[in-house]
Amino acid sequence: MRVDLLSREYPPEVYGGAGVHVEYLARELRRLADVRVRCFGPPRPEEGVTGYRVPEGLQEANAALRVLGVDLEMAAGCAGADLVHSHTWYANFAGHVAKMLYGTPHVVTTHSLEPLRPWKAEQLGGGYTLSSWAERGALATADAIIAVSEGMRRDVLACYPEIPPERVNVIHNGIDTGEYAPDHGVDVLSRHGIDPGRPYVVFVGRITRQKGLVHLLHAAREFDPGAQLVLCAGAPDTPEIAEEVAGLVRGLEQEREGVVWISEMLPRPEVIQILTHATVFVCPSVYEPMGIVNLEAMACETAVVATATGGIPEVVADGSTGLLVPIAQSAADGTPDDPERFAADLAERVNRLLADPALAAELGAAGRVRAVEHFSWPRIAERTMDLYRSLTRP
Repeated sequence: MRVDLLSREYPPEVYGGAGVHVEYLARELRRLADVRVRCFGPPRPEEGVTGYRVPEGLQEANAALRVLGVDLEMAAGCAGADLVHSHTWYANFAGHVAKMLYGTPHVVTTHSLEPLRPWKAEQLGGGYTLSSWAERGALATADAIIAVSEGMRRDVLACYPEIPPERVNVIHNGIDTGEYAPDHGVDVLSRHGIDPGRPYVVFVGRITRQKGLVHLLHAAREFDPGAQLVLCAGAPDTPEIAEEVAGLVRGLEQEREGVVWISEMLPRPEVIQILTHATVFVCPSVYEPMGIVNLEAMACETAVVATATGGIPEVVADGSTGLLVPIAQSAADGTPDDPERFAADLAERVNRLLADPALAAELGAAGRVRAVEHFSWPRIAERTMDLYRSLTRP
């Protein structure tokens, strides 16, 4: 069976969880099928992987139009595939067009949903309406939808009630626990100005409203002053949020020592070492269909403090592998109803683990066991192939 995976991100250009997902899914599926990857960007040296650049005539167009231009070229390349599998709205339109052109079954994995990310209007302007249209059309006509968590499945059915529930399948994201494993070296820490002799709290993620970094920076004013705060945070969505975060970091630096901001996207081995030595990994997301980064921290034996939203409670076992932070949300953009309460609750749980390193270590060890036992990529690939076969049988 030939399967074409369609994605905006693919190594070496990976900046989010969807890109990580496609990278590992492609690796495991290659043991089971003829897999071709079609992604955005320059040519890739890897066999079976094709990169597509923005068409010349759309170079100066709205960002969403540039995406759809790439999608059309990706769809043209799908001729001959037995099945196409698209990831995120960036590639959904390519899968939708390929299905219409060639009659090829189309599977969509939902890593997020446009209706639940209204802050993207700030990033895309009128293009947000276009991205929402592309996603709705692809999901409504897809032969099957994979939700990365039960929470995401509920969101899909709530946002798109026209989709029959039987078409939405839950297959969780995974983690390579051979690669993501504790690294007790300290060379990376020293190079980035992190004191290995002091406890620290770490955040890893993009600078976007979704990841809740602004709320973390407010909460950090109440963190134990003896702890460092390490922010592996880059790739801001807009200049506005970049400046807002920079201002909050400057203010925090005036109030406390030990704030380390690493704005470049670090190589994976460096992130693993930074995760390993952290007392607490914190995920303050206001919207997170699953949150692969929580699994990455757990696999490195680091205790997690994370928002009880979306699919996170399916990953982080409250009181066993980490601590969940309650959040009340009624606004369409996911903003906490009471941001001060949310920040205070976040700080309380972080400080609880900073004050009890034995508990933090216990939760971290249990987190690795959970990652190994429940989120392996070979099992996820097998379940995905079972779904493919159900759609391609004569």
